[in-house]
Amino acid sequence: MIGYYVILGVFTLIGMLVSSRLKNKFAHYSQVPVRSGLSGSEMAEKMLAHYGIRDVQIVEGQGYLTDHYNPQTKTVSLSPDVYHGRSVAAAAVATHECGHAVQHAQSYSMLQLRSRLVPVVQFSANIQQFLFMGAILGMGAGLGGTLMIFMVATFGITALFSLVTLPVEFDASNRALAWLDNTGALPPQEHDGAKDALWWAAMTYVAQALGALVMFLYFLLSFLGRSED
Repeated sequence: MIGYYVILGVFTLIGMLVSSRLKNKFAHYSQVPVRSGLSGSEMAEKMLAHYGIRDVQIVEGQGYLTDHYNPQTKTVSLSPDVYHGRSVAAAAVATHECGHAVQHAQSYSMLQLRSRLVPVVQFSANIQQFLFMGAILGMGAGLGGTLMIFMVATFGITALFSLVTLPVEFDASNRALAWLDNTGALPPQEHDGAKDALWWAAMTYVAQALGALVMFLYFLLSFLGRSED
């Protein structure tokens, strides 16, 4: 199981580096005001109105970079810095989350698939650690192989969810950037800043997906190697 900890350590480090870069980008573009003077919440309202979406509520959340769209409650939750911010960063994040609302309204297939996977992933995440410990303790009793199968399955589900999340996030950013450009909400220089910020936000999901995929392959190959013995 040394390989497990090596992989975990490597991708934890990568995730921390990417997250740090994202926070630096957000901090930088939070200091760049938008010429329109619109706040993130006002940008969000305009984008939803443009697409004729009137059943989605924009609310102020808590924390830092905790922005998200909840398809169950149809709410776009914006962190205080984004909700009230009148910066390139606020515009980028707010419209990205509205991009998810547009996906939902237009029945974007990958978002629908991701939503269906949520309860399965939550269940898998809850039992992964128990399976991991059980596989170690059960090896001596001949239970390791059986538990390893379930562990491979749960890590496979996690990897699948992470991979499905990628097109969902990239598409939401593309929708946001297209709206900002086509409507003139951001002039070219500000648009480039929004694109840069959203690219780094997407890289956090790429790092997570790579880590989940490598972890799944590690356990899968470990199981196959045990089966051949």
